[in-house]
Amino acid sequence: MPEVYRAPMRSRRDDIDPRSTVDRALAIGVVGFGDAGGGERLDRRVARFADVADGSFVWTRDADGLYWLGRIEGPLFYDDAGAAVDLVHVRPCRWVDEPILEPEVPAAVLATFARGGRNFQQTHDPNVGEQTAAIWRRRRPAR
Repeated sequence: MPEVYRAPMRSRRDDIDPRSTVDRALAIGVVGFGDAGGGERLDRRVARFADVADGSFVWTRDADGLYWLGRIEGPLFYDDAGAAVDLVHVRPCRWVDEPILEPEVPAAVLATFARGGRNFQQTHDPNVGEQTAAIWRRRRPAR
């Protein structure tokens, strides 16, 4: 079963509007994070992100609190064009066409977002992979 990750896509810079970051990611088909808070910690985050397997699921939440499900489909690259919204360390991601309402989102995913934070991180729960895969099968984009 593919792994499942939380991808808040909220900059560590408070002057960046979170709506613009998630909107860009959904519009161009990427998932990732920015350069803010650089240094060794950023280097480790980028390396871990690069190692996430293709086909892994990602969940994000937009500025309206709606959930979006995506699937990573390629290698890490640096996107200079995303600098204005602090979304530069990205991977190709295919997102569902419509948001997923909270009652449909797996409880483990809701719990990871409820904890807050801005880190891309794996959701550890024995059922979340199967639950997320079932939602993907029902809602995946036609492409």
